[in-house]
Amino acid sequence: MTIKNWEDTDKPREKMMAQGKTALSNAELLAILLGSGSADESAVELSRRILASVNNSLTALGKQSLQQLQAFKGIGQAKAITILAATEMGRRRAAETPEPQPKIEVAHNVFTLMQPLIGELPHEEFWVLYLNSTNRMIHQSTTFFRRDYPDYRRRATALQNSVGARSYCVDISAQPPFG
Repeated sequence: MTIKNWEDTDKPREKMMAQGKTALSNAELLAILLGSGSADESAVELSRRILASVNNSLTALGKQSLQQLQAFKGIGQAKAITILAATEMGRRRAAETPEPQPKIEVAHNVFTLMQPLIGELPHEEFWVLYLNSTNRMIHQSTTFFRRDYPDYRRRATALQNSVGARSYCVDISAQPPFG
């Protein structure tokens, strides 16, 4: 049965949109990359077969050659290249050293970070810095520009977003238009 005939909750793309990327199996993620299977099997079934051939190891999958991948019915050159490109991106991501985020320990750290961004603006901006448990910034965002928006709504939105960002601490910075 093709994926089109599946329940929406079982379709890989719809499942990712509803539940997030971590809810998908490796076979479902690979099926999204493939886009389609063959007349005989769905993209998920084809993905399961490919992964089974490498003992479900993503590392081993990335070591396959174009020819080895093209040996599977339903995998042509374009799909084989897509698989290898995705595994190479994963390898590069794992090898990447993230830049250390600034540490916020005192108010001056916030000032130093935010002054270049909002210090001389002619309008008000409301910024939120999301920090991890070691007080390193994990995300920053501007939330509102409008003066007519109540302060309590700004704070509520900032706190709500902090849960989504998985932050331990929140710093709120505002630049009133008068400096």
